[in-house]
Order: sequence, then structure tokens, then C-alpha cells
Amino acid sequence: MRRMLAALLALACAACAAGEPWVELKGERFTVEIADTREAQVLGLMFRESLEPDRGMLFIFPGEAPRSFWMRNTRIPLDILYFDADLRLVSVAANARPCKTAQCPSYPSEGPAQYVLELNAGVAGKLGVTRGDVLSLHLD
Repeated sequence: MRRMLAALLALACAACAAGEPWVELKGERFTVEIADTREAQVLGLMFRESLEPDRGMLFIFPGEAPRSFWMRNTRIPLDILYFDADLRLVSVAANARPCKTAQCPSYPSEGPAQYVLELNAGVAGKLGVTRGDVLSLHLD
């Protein structure tokens, strides 16, 4: 009976995990929170004390445009990766530092972007990402 209950719990947990959106970049998978509303995009990862190594936040915009992010009230250093409408890497703002002052630097994209992926600082370097790398989305 215990084995059967354990098997059912494991199956239920796997089903829950399967429902979380994720992305793949350079063969690595990251579970992502989706920021596709203005409110979620403004809040982003502000006030978070940590971010699990295999997690990130994916910002989805309605179209391509030059994008610029800042780190005000963000407590963890991040890599900010900008992708165009075809999910090709446009540019990376590596190791964007937390900012607690009123005048925070901005981290602009080097070209129009529709998707922005925030990961822990250093991940882009570890993956060896380069302009043109393709992001794979699994949002259902």
C-alpha cells in the first residue's frame, strides 16, 4: 500500500512539474516565470533574495522593439538576454548588478527584441551563448 501511495504521489508531482513553462538554450533547460503583462514586467524579479540555478523569468512583449532593463530594487545579479521575434539572441547584458539608488544604470538591447530572459549572473558565460543562438519555448 505504501509503495502504491508513493508511486501515485510521484506521478502527481511529475504532472505538476510538467505544467510549468520552460525554455531551452544551448541544451540547458530553465523553468521560467512568465512576465507578459505590464504589471508583471514592471515588477520582474525585484525584491527576490535568490533565484534557483535552473530558473529564470521570461518577458514576452507584443512585438520587437529596442528594450532596456534596469536593476532597481533587484537584489540578485542577473544575466539579461535579449531575443528577437524569431527567438534568436540579439545581445546579452552579463552580470547586471543590483541597484539600490535612485539613479540606476540601464542595460539596453543591441537591437530590437521581443523576448527577454533573465537568468542568474554567470549563466550566459557558462553556456557560451553568442549572438544568433536560438531560444526554444515550451510554455504550455
